[in-house]
Amino acid sequence: MKLTLLAALFVLVFTLSTEPLLGAADAAPEPVIDTSGNKLRAGVGYVVLPAPQPPGGGGLSLASIGEKCPLDVVAVVDDPGLGVSFTPVNSKKGRVRVSTDLNVMFSANTGCPQSNVWKINDYDNTTGQWFVTTGGVVGNPGRQTLRDWFKIEKYEDSYKFVYCPSVCSTCKVQCRDIGIYVDSHGNRRLALSDTPYKVQFLCCL
Repeated sequence: MKLTLLAALFVLVFTLSTEPLLGAADAAPEPVIDTSGNKLRAGVGYVVLPAPQPPGGGGLSLASIGEKCPLDVVAVVDDPGLGVSFTPVNSKKGRVRVSTDLNVMFSANTGCPQSNVWKINDYDNTTGQWFVTTGGVVGNPGRQTLRDWFKIEKYEDSYKFVYCPSVCSTCKVQCRDIGIYVDSHGNRRLALSDTPYKVQFLCCL
């Protein structure tokens, strides 16, 4: 009888001790999937396409708006745009996952001294917008790089970019979707928005 009770107690203790571990494993954010059904990999070049893809095509690129440099991030039509790569906040992780801080960088030679890493620009008083520009840094998470971190989130049957960095626990940030603002010159600029730009990812460059 004592052996039976001891065995039952052991099973109960083992079950309770392993359940949090299983729960933690299940809590890992799901991977982002490309148009071929494969998981996005850190450091690999992808083309960011609108979802669904319009008849004329489209993608993301860089444009000189107001000043030669730094270049701003724009959505283009009739053109697949430029490739980007992703660097998660934990650089040792080879997969790109939803709801995870990451840097986004264009793969292009622009001639500008600034980097091709995305960042949120200063508030534009003329338009009342926060635009996505370049000149950010890869890595070094914290207060100094707060504007350089983005996330990819599930959106309907595809994805969207979000600005809601978690790299500074004491910083106050405004969490917003990344959408499109069409300026007075017709530039379709990426900016903080209440209407997200729905995207998908095409591998590989």
